[in-house]
Amino acid sequence: DEATIQVYEETTGLSLGDEVLDSGEPLFVELGPGLLGSVYDGVQRSLEVLREAMGDLILRRAVVAPLSRTRRWHFVPRVRPGETVGPGDILGVVQETPGHEHRVLLPPRARGGRVESIAEGEYSVTDTVGTLEEGKPLNLLQRWPVRQPRPVRQRLAPAFPFVTGQRVFDTLFPVAAGGTAIVPGGFGTGKTVLEQSLAKFSEADLIVFVGCGERGNEIAEVLSDFPRLIDARTGRPLMERTILVVNTSNMPVAAREASIYTGVTLAEYYRDMGYRVALMADSTSRWAEALREISSRLEEMPGEEGYPTYLATRLSAFYERGGRALCLGAGDRVGSITIVSAISPPGGDFSEPVTQASIRATGALWALEASLAHRRHFPAVEWKRSYSLYVDSLREWYAREAGEDWHALRQDLLALLRREEEIQEIVQLVGIDAIQDEERLILEMGRLFREEFLRQSAFSDVDAFCPLAKQHAMLRLLFAFFGHCRRLLQQGTPIDDLLTLPLRRELERMKERPAEGFQAWAEQLRQAMSNEQ
Repeated sequence: DEATIQVYEETTGLSLGDEVLDSGEPLFVELGPGLLGSVYDGVQRSLEVLREAMGDLILRRAVVAPLSRTRRWHFVPRVRPGETVGPGDILGVVQETPGHEHRVLLPPRARGGRVESIAEGEYSVTDTVGTLEEGKPLNLLQRWPVRQPRPVRQRLAPAFPFVTGQRVFDTLFPVAAGGTAIVPGGFGTGKTVLEQSLAKFSEADLIVFVGCGERGNEIAEVLSDFPRLIDARTGRPLMERTILVVNTSNMPVAAREASIYTGVTLAEYYRDMGYRVALMADSTSRWAEALREISSRLEEMPGEEGYPTYLATRLSAFYERGGRALCLGAGDRVGSITIVSAISPPGGDFSEPVTQASIRATGALWALEASLAHRRHFPAVEWKRSYSLYVDSLREWYAREAGEDWHALRQDLLALLRREEEIQEIVQLVGIDAIQDEERLILEMGRLFREEFLRQSAFSDVDAFCPLAKQHAMLRLLFAFFGHCRRLLQQGTPIDDLLTLPLRRELERMKERPAEGFQAWAEQLRQAMSNEQ
């Protein structure tokens, strides 16, 4: 005679005797055509529909259907009457946006059976498009509980990278397609701009962006910027392949806690179609704060810094819903969910519980440093603290697709940066005049690599995205220049003359050279350096 309920609205002012409307089921999301381009809150209420209905403020008991019941979609069957279908099989397709085909699947929990009827035509998401044996209807709409992962046939190992177009990530700290990465950083380190760059340029078919508990002005900026972003691959609006799930910091904490589950369930739905999905969560720190607030109201035993003791378990369960998998159904459809999660540690302290629990559960750490951001170094990634556990898994792919010497160049770059750091510590003690010319050259080359390779402009039409082929050519060219300078130094050329070589000015402008024709230009420059005595 007892029931436990979860309220996803503000409960301030609730008192004994107030009316409670029981849905009788856990939190579900609706899945079907019409998700792409939509903006939802944490419990999948359409914010655009709510604004049209009640203005700028969401009133209590506001309930709207996540998917339009009046919009009609042209459904084209992929199965015929008499065929037998099972969970995950493709029943037909709908052209959801000009660039994306929506594959209508038999739900994972469906029993399946023989198709009795199915027909092409114009349908709403609730219309019956066909029937299975015993008259079981088929339509375009599915419902799924957000806290339950959607099943797959088989989990697959990492096979290729999640190419971001950002040199510091693709070269030094790559993440596999279907992998997980966290981006911790203090206020003003560029987490939101970085996630927008990843959404715009990364090699993903679809983007799910979860704005979880951020300030209202930041969410307003996201809502105004995303519709204006143009997809670099298609030239069409980026929103045509994006779903936004946003919960500002003044929205109910229960809905904020549910928002990342809503987002990952939407991502799993498109993964099951065989798409590569990128999930951007900004930020899991605000999600954890909501979890802490709910836990305190339940009078649970607090853990470190007041977070519940199951914080790490919940975070791990969320990240485990990413991955690359063989989907349910006939054929060999392979889909993936790559999770990139921003974290906002108070004061930039990476030892706080959310960051530490996330580090233990994810495969890549992209640590942002406030001092780099203040120097206008974007992405403000601290290379000494960052790492990737996917390097060895992706080594063969990079050697095959990007260049046989890719891994060696990466190792040489890390070694150069480490050596530069050691020399910098010596310079702080004895001054730059006390070190040898060879060491001074390493200092200058380290700065050149950091400024011209690791640094990238998010607002440049050319440099905002850097293909792997251009990254490889830039690395080879920079190391060729390093070797050229060392030869000249051994021949007696003064170090000050090396720092003013015309070739250096060419290297400082190479970021703005288009990728088309860059390799030929770089090869000519390398040949000129090798021929010069």
